[in-house]
Amino acid sequence: MNLFAELRALVVTELEAMMEAGDLPPGLSLDNVAVEPPRDPAHGDMATNAAMVLAKPAKAKPRDLAEALAARLTGDARITEASVAGPGFLNLRLAPDAWQGVTQAALRAGTDFGRSTMGQGQRVNVEYVSANPTGPLHVGHTRGAVFGDALASLLAFAGFDVTREYYINDGGAQVDTLARSVYLRYLEAHGQEVAFEDGTYPGDYLIPAGAALKERVGDAYVDQPEDVWLAEVREFATEAMMDLIRADLAALGVTMDVFFSEKSLYGTGRIEAAIEDLKSKGLVYWGTLPPPKGKAGEDWKPREQWLFRSTAYGDDEDRPVQKADGSWAYFAPDIAYHYDKVQRGFDALIDVFGADHGGYVKRMKAAVAALSEERVPLDIKLTQLVKLFKDGAEYKMSKRAGTFVTLRDVIDEVGPDVTRFIMLTRKNDAPLDFDFDKVLEQSRDNPVFYVQYANARVHSVLSKARAMGVDVGDDALASADLSGLTHVAELQVMRKLAEWPRVVEIAARANEPHRIAGYLSELAAEFHGLWNRGNDDPSLRFVQEDTPATTRSKIALARAVSVVISAGLGILGVTPAEEMR
Repeated sequence: MNLFAELRALVVTELEAMMEAGDLPPGLSLDNVAVEPPRDPAHGDMATNAAMVLAKPAKAKPRDLAEALAARLTGDARITEASVAGPGFLNLRLAPDAWQGVTQAALRAGTDFGRSTMGQGQRVNVEYVSANPTGPLHVGHTRGAVFGDALASLLAFAGFDVTREYYINDGGAQVDTLARSVYLRYLEAHGQEVAFEDGTYPGDYLIPAGAALKERVGDAYVDQPEDVWLAEVREFATEAMMDLIRADLAALGVTMDVFFSEKSLYGTGRIEAAIEDLKSKGLVYWGTLPPPKGKAGEDWKPREQWLFRSTAYGDDEDRPVQKADGSWAYFAPDIAYHYDKVQRGFDALIDVFGADHGGYVKRMKAAVAALSEERVPLDIKLTQLVKLFKDGAEYKMSKRAGTFVTLRDVIDEVGPDVTRFIMLTRKNDAPLDFDFDKVLEQSRDNPVFYVQYANARVHSVLSKARAMGVDVGDDALASADLSGLTHVAELQVMRKLAEWPRVVEIAARANEPHRIAGYLSELAAEFHGLWNRGNDDPSLRFVQEDTPATTRSKIALARAVSVVISAGLGILGVTPAEEMR
């Protein structure tokens, strides 16, 4: 049940009736008519912009239009007042039973309350993490993993058919570097002293891989030339690192449907097919690029190569795809990978990149637009840096120095649930400070505690009511009489519950799961506010020991809060807490 959608449908119906009656010109577009919470709750429960967006095309004064619409809307039993404010904003007040009905709908639906059909089964590919297979995941990967996973869950909740995908970057030079680094650990496992040169990975996390390689091949590669062992060690090391990464993702509660290997694009004709597709559209040509800024004159030597005409789709410059010697430019396999996604029939693509890939956005969007003939939209979400703090000091990381903070370090410190929630408290493209001390505080300033504490409080009153002999089963609560819940604090909790289906659709439309975390914090605040009022006003306490029926109705409201919190936390990949420890 989406009360905002229902009220918008009512507004649209009345506007169409006004057109039919000749009170409005026929054929007006109503697409931009909205019903939403007012900016100031003192003005009403809901507001519509209908008069403001229709006044100009209707050649009417917005205030006159709003007053005519208001007169029609008050005929609906749910609306107790429709008032015009300012130049033509229309504010609505709803009867208590409208909010009570939403609460009962939440109880009947359980954690499916708010689930939407907005996506209509459209197939969406969400690619995230896609870290180089050169070591365990670090805290920057953690944010991208949590964001991508929560986004995929949000889209599924909103009715999309979602595929979660990881692109294994196993076709580049960094995998050779990994192989050489593992080989050094292999020699070390044989008792040799080794020195890690610049450009290798000296982290201790490769020690087990070196020992495992020794276990597999014995001394067969000791002191052998690189061409003897490089290919096999590359395969072995890549798989060892992917096993490590898969275990990291599992510890964070992140699942993938597809692991796609970059290497599978080479030698299979898949890169050639993608570039040929662009050539057939006249979008690849033989030419030279202009010199980069500051490189003109003797410092610049133009090179002829095959270029993708990405400027035709909004990029800043055309991009190399194949060099004069026939080798592929680094962008070519990325084009081929996205060509493969388009060929798989997805209706939309989402890539989650780290902020350091910001310069890649325009060229990748251009490639997908060209390959799909602008049928398949690509949204690229960038995740900004995470700064870690503990005891007032900032953690630093460096994969090559072997001193980086891993995903496992974070999980071991605070657990996966806290990690996931905190990573989603800010929009993906905003920097995030992650303080190990603060995220474990039991205070209102810690959002994950505040939300979980609300859920735990609900379960505490459920237990207390159950001990009194009150039937607090789902069926009993769903049929409870809520007509007595009319206090402003109780109604405010119900109003916030009613926003949940709307928040889901807004967040899914924008690909912004942080909106879910923000909403849960707001809902928890309303619930805690009602709880605290019970300290001063016994009639607002959830358990009324002398009146089981009243207790059941109040417990029903609390349970509805728990249902929505559980649904929201489920989208975020966080386990709801039934008690605080």
